[in-house]
Amino acid sequence: MLRKKALIKMIKKNLILGLDTSNYTTSMALLRTDGTLIREARRLLPVKEGTIGLRQSDALFHHVKNLPDLFEGLMADVSVEEIAAISSATKPRPVEKSYMPVFLASESYGRSLAAVLKVPFYKFSHQEGHIAAGLWSKEIRLKKPFIALHLSGGTTEALEVTPEDYGYSINIVGGSGDLSAGQFIDRIGVKLGLPFPAGPHLEKLAQGWQGEVINVPISVKGTNISFSGPETFVRREIEKNPNKDQIAHSVFEGVGATLVGLIKKLMKLYPHKEVLLVGGVASNQQIKGKLVSSFRDKGINLIYADPMFCSDNAVGIGVLGVKKYLGEVDFYDSKDH
Repeated sequence: MLRKKALIKMIKKNLILGLDTSNYTTSMALLRTDGTLIREARRLLPVKEGTIGLRQSDALFHHVKNLPDLFEGLMADVSVEEIAAISSATKPRPVEKSYMPVFLASESYGRSLAAVLKVPFYKFSHQEGHIAAGLWSKEIRLKKPFIALHLSGGTTEALEVTPEDYGYSINIVGGSGDLSAGQFIDRIGVKLGLPFPAGPHLEKLAQGWQGEVINVPISVKGTNISFSGPETFVRREIEKNPNKDQIAHSVFEGVGATLVGLIKKLMKLYPHKEVLLVGGVASNQQIKGKLVSSFRDKGINLIYADPMFCSDNAVGIGVLGVKKYLGEVDFYDSKDH
């Protein structure tokens, strides 16, 4: 009898709230315990014109302001009594001592809500959220280790990922030691007078170019890549070449060529044939096209996250929260509700 009452109570609480407060985006997501996304909300943090980022203290301030507004909108026609658990991104990576002040916002807000609602609170890393969102967006479940490329405004890392019960064990096996691909793109975009973050604006310029491509030098040494040299080269090109469309197109060609070289090195060193691409840079169609053409019929399964879920979002954190919650409530059959 007690078991039946507990089950009825659980059925009423069938929503998981995911929270993420990254360097440039405040985000929330509401999912059912069957993994269905109810809705999500994101808000880019304001960056002054001509600048290329925010101080952590300023970003944290904006997150604190944004969270209540996003929560009110997300829950407009949903009762908080339906929330079964809350999960938050609380650090950049799933390793000890990984820390960044901006994630204090999602952790403190999530913990406080969970305490008030008397529901479980789960902690995950921002990087795990990217991976989970990417796989969820393509309806793919990988049980064996795979390679992931995390390509964003602050990170360009090659990862060996091992799925675990509720998250991932991640080993960094390559990437950029200086600028991330996103930083390279943003810096060139701002230099061309585009607003920050510049990726989508630079991509629009690139789409308008059909002519000769400037040969941007690439740096791939083993599984280590670099974008500081390419940035210096492109800045010099800008001084003598006023064609923004050509510059933009050439930048993405250079990033794509660099990633092709990196993946080739990784495939020689690791036996995994699945390569997941996540992060805002992974949504660029020109880079995707270059990778697809380079690895067609090569026996490599390139998995591209849906462009909507490439950039920073809380959906992956919510997906991980669903898995954790269902693992703890083993008698709750999500397929029936």
